[in-house]
Amino acid sequence: MNHNSVCLEREAFCCSICLDLLKDPVTIPCGHSYCMNCIQSHWNREDERRIHSCPQCRKTLTPRPVLVKNTMLAHLVEQLKKAGLQAAPADHCYAGPEDVACDVCTGRKLKAFKSCMQCLASYCKKHLQLHYDVPRLKKHKLVEPSKNLQDNICSRHDEVMKMFCRTDQQSVCYLCSVDGHKGHDIVSAAAERTERQRELQESLQQILQRVQDREGDVKLLQQQVEAISRSADKTVEDSEKIFTELIRLIQKRSSDVKQQVRSQQEGEVSRVTERQEELEQEITELKRKAAELEQLSQTEDHNHFVHNYRSLSALNESTHSSSINIRPLRYFEDVTAAVSELRDKLQDTLRQTWTNISLSEVDVLLSEPEPQTRAGFLQYSCELTLDPNTAYIQLKLSEGNRKVTCVTRPQPYFDHPDRFTDKFQVLNRESLTGRCYWEVECGRERLVFVAVTYKSINSEGSYKECLFGQNDKSWALYCYPSGYGFCHNNIYKEVPVSRSSRVGVYLDHRAGILSFYRVSETMTLLHRVQTTFTEPLYAGIMIYHTGSSCELLRVK
Repeated sequence: MNHNSVCLEREAFCCSICLDLLKDPVTIPCGHSYCMNCIQSHWNREDERRIHSCPQCRKTLTPRPVLVKNTMLAHLVEQLKKAGLQAAPADHCYAGPEDVACDVCTGRKLKAFKSCMQCLASYCKKHLQLHYDVPRLKKHKLVEPSKNLQDNICSRHDEVMKMFCRTDQQSVCYLCSVDGHKGHDIVSAAAERTERQRELQESLQQILQRVQDREGDVKLLQQQVEAISRSADKTVEDSEKIFTELIRLIQKRSSDVKQQVRSQQEGEVSRVTERQEELEQEITELKRKAAELEQLSQTEDHNHFVHNYRSLSALNESTHSSSINIRPLRYFEDVTAAVSELRDKLQDTLRQTWTNISLSEVDVLLSEPEPQTRAGFLQYSCELTLDPNTAYIQLKLSEGNRKVTCVTRPQPYFDHPDRFTDKFQVLNRESLTGRCYWEVECGRERLVFVAVTYKSINSEGSYKECLFGQNDKSWALYCYPSGYGFCHNNIYKEVPVSRSSRVGVYLDHRAGILSFYRVSETMTLLHRVQTTFTEPLYAGIMIYHTGSSCELLRVK
């Protein structure tokens, strides 16, 4: 018995009330069969009306039929049970907690197949059959199973809400339209659905278009990821080759220097040794002659002395000067100095090259636009602290090194190469890269410089070398009591805006954007810089009026 036939036979021998195999089957006059207990319970509920009907075809049965067990049908059911159909329908046929259950099923309910918008009930396939067979029910609107059918009932009038009030934007029943919503713009729910369906389609098209656009963007970004990976792999490979060649070149130069020094050593040692041997031979000859003269001076034979004196006293002329001239003891120090100089130059080159490499960033995505509101800026806010190692000796730091005050008494700072020695200036401690925003409370009365600078700005020297805004390493907003001015590389520009007590600074290092804002009820742009930053940046403050102070604010 194949699976399909089992399913078909089981349907034919199931009670349409309990949906299980027939138990003590009985056949009523209309021809439908039920479990004896199921049909009796059904008719017991109908006793009050004294009208009994078939649950399937709704045929009226008068009087109440006398039930007799259908022995042939009972025998067939027993045979089916022996064939393996004793089990109840598969669990997936029954309604779970998340499913819509049939409103007609008794006992364990089956899943609903459709919901009727007129009956406001849900039906399984078996109990839905009447909607396909009965002409009056065929006109009902069937929809996918819904748990929200009761939402279509007016809570006030207990009527189906078939209308929509556009004035109050809510579904209403017919009685509502002539009662609480009288005079309102009311249309049928179907008409409102048609209108909203048109809007939905437009929204859907926009969403689908956006999905298509985003999918294109994702594909483009994926291509960029692959391109970045290929470029990075090639760069690493090429860099390794270049550094290997550089190391090989340095090793070869090291070998050349070693060979040259050893060659010169060998030549010079050979020449000096040769001269040394000549001198030693001359010394031996002179000692021999000195011994002969000594012996001659001891003779008592005057004639012998006179006869041999001239031949013994005459010295052979030396082939070398009487003295040895030695250069100062430098030997190969010049080579060492030259190699040291090469090392220093190479270190400088590597240091500068590494700085350029560190600042080389891959900009795949365009930088986000500059914020337009203070709330937008605050998402990039950063807490800065001032660096005591850079503060001029008459600048006092407080409030966790966020506030600086100009004082008359020098502060007990230690000597440090980064300290400003002539200008009343101080830098913050943390380097600034990426996107940053901070605010400075600088009052309104005295002159204050709010600056951004490279750390490489001179800490001592001339006015143009050290003062914020007077060189190509710093950008400064000059805050006067009456307004503002901006200066960079000794080029000054007046900013005709009345001064507030607070200045906001926005930096996008990668995009090369630096902006100064007047912060009050609104953000007023004072000056924007568009350039290329080649080093990390630092915030700077300059004040020199005794008693004046500025503070880096916490604005998160």
